[in-house]
Amino acid sequence: MTTNEKTTPKPKIALSRRAKAEWTGDLLRGSGRLTVGSGALNVPYSVRSRFEDGQSATNPEELLGAAHAGCFTMALAAQLSRAQFATTDIRTDANVAFEKNGDAFAITGIELVTSANVPGIDDATFQKFVADAKQNCPVSKALAAIEIRVKATLEQTAHSRSSTQMAPADRDDQRMSV
Repeated sequence: MTTNEKTTPKPKIALSRRAKAEWTGDLLRGSGRLTVGSGALNVPYSVRSRFEDGQSATNPEELLGAAHAGCFTMALAAQLSRAQFATTDIRTDANVAFEKNGDAFAITGIELVTSANVPGIDDATFQKFVADAKQNCPVSKALAAIEIRVKATLEQTAHSRSSTQMAPADRDDQRMSV
């Protein structure tokens, strides 16, 4: 590293992402649309899609889960890439706990369930990258007020071996049941 590289600060990257919600009608009979600035998402939502399974519309909790799963997966891929591991694939599901507390509803926790096929890595090293990705994913940071749990499975198809571990919770509060 040259002296110039040591003293030259890295450029700051500042992005602003947009999303929009529109709603027509009252809460129970009304409905709306959720869109994102890129145009990649334009979906309906309603009170029924929020509280009833089987609806063909989405809800804020589902979108939050998708955002968190996507962010965590990219953070894990970045960690593995920096360490020179050639990841074959990573899949992450997010289970968002949405509960009524008294008169109000709250998102009480998120469980990320991830599996990855990463040739040449041992499970202990993989779990360290999982914990780091969980801690440094920007969406995880934004959701610091709730418990986030990660269940990570390393799949090694070449050796027909698989292992699963739970990443330690960031907080002492282990009340979440998702």
